[in-house]
Amino acid sequence: MTRWLVTGGAGYIGAHVAAALLESGREVTVLDDLSSGHREFVPSRARLHTGSILDREALATTLHDVDGVVHLAGYKYAGASVTRPLHTWRQNVTGTIELLDAMRQQGVARIVFSSSAGVYGTPDVERVTEATPPAPESPYGETKVAGELLLADERARAALDGTAFLGVALRYFNVIGSGDPSIRDTSPHNLVPKVLAALARGEAPQINGDDYATPDGTCVRDWVHVGDVALAHVAAADRMERGMQLESVYNLGSGDGASVREVLGAILRAAGSDAEPKRAPRRPGDPARIVADGTLAARDLDWQMRRSIDAMVASAVAAERR
Repeated sequence: MTRWLVTGGAGYIGAHVAAALLESGREVTVLDDLSSGHREFVPSRARLHTGSILDREALATTLHDVDGVVHLAGYKYAGASVTRPLHTWRQNVTGTIELLDAMRQQGVARIVFSSSAGVYGTPDVERVTEATPPAPESPYGETKVAGELLLADERARAALDGTAFLGVALRYFNVIGSGDPSIRDTSPHNLVPKVLAALARGEAPQINGDDYATPDGTCVRDWVHVGDVALAHVAAADRMERGMQLESVYNLGSGDGASVREVLGAILRAAGSDAEPKRAPRRPGDPARIVADGTLAARDLDWQMRRSIDAMVASAVAAERR
């Protein structure tokens, strides 16, 4: 039985990944400083170590005798990163450097890296592919590009050394929903929790910008279910363990977009609310439209969209109500 370390495994996505790895028959250790994660999200069968990826002692402890790492720890707020650039770089880039260095020292040679659609900025193509040039528009997006470059440099270093190193980046698009009613999205910056929190306060939900060059004026995004994202990590880990070929990066996207207004409508329907959304200013770093081609991930990682927008949103609302 193999064992994987999940950094950031007490977070919304990380806890789903930890659960999926456990369900696949692997053992899991979670490293999380609980700055935005939740102890109660960590599956009971996983080992939880409270600590930071910036702490070399914590890394040495948790990397001992593991077969691979799924790296999700970091500061993940694109809009907020504009006002906290140094914090974002320290958490996302310095933290990744420390992790990779500790992995090399411990002889751990497999890593699945949590990247983002934020690397693309505002693309001028109908669907981005992995070959679409990165053009990030926020410090967050820049740090994800930097993380991918670090993996590429480690692969090149290993090739020169004649040693093993497998590193793959999964570029997430807009992750929503819940695959376990006990795990929910608690980010203050993401659409579903923001809308549900506003409704709970008796306030109208807000739309950040309705004057974009899109059909209804609101941002168009590629929405994917957190359970499907978690399964893609398991598939990447499995492929690495079996020594199978992987691309350096994969898009986890649907190929279709839905506007913020459309998804907001689905949230209101699931919540049984007739609230009328109010307009708010645009958020810095938000591109008008981004939709991804997930063909490569479908080929190699069993990537598929298993739920509709309404079903994804309904699962999120159910988790919040629980």
